[in-house]
Amino acid sequence: MKWTPLRQSFVHAFSGMWQAWRHERNLRIHVVVAVAVCGLAGWLQISLRDWAVLVLTIALVTSAELFNTSLEAIVDLVSPERHELAKTAKDVAAAAVLVLAIAAVIVGLLILGPPLYSRFAN
Repeated sequence: MKWTPLRQSFVHAFSGMWQAWRHERNLRIHVVVAVAVCGLAGWLQISLRDWAVLVLTIALVTSAELFNTSLEAIVDLVSPERHELAKTAKDVAAAAVLVLAIAAVIVGLLILGPPLYSRFAN
């Protein structure tokens, strides 16, 4: 087994992120929403613990989207023709991202909702 230098591993990882950014609309949507959430969290001056939860949640959703993208590429490679099992694999992977995205919205509402309400209630 050939070892890849650490620097080259980072080059590959950033290349993958760039490819996903260029080709995956949903990833761009997740990132735009994450930036907006971070802006709102900064404006609300949330606690460090709440920041940690938000950052972890954003990372989970982004990672799930990247895994989904890689799974779709693998399925397309091994099954270029339409196949019911290929469709199932892609749909289930997309569902996993959806579950995390819904959970992220709930986390966002739990963390940002109360301070946002306080800002506008007063």
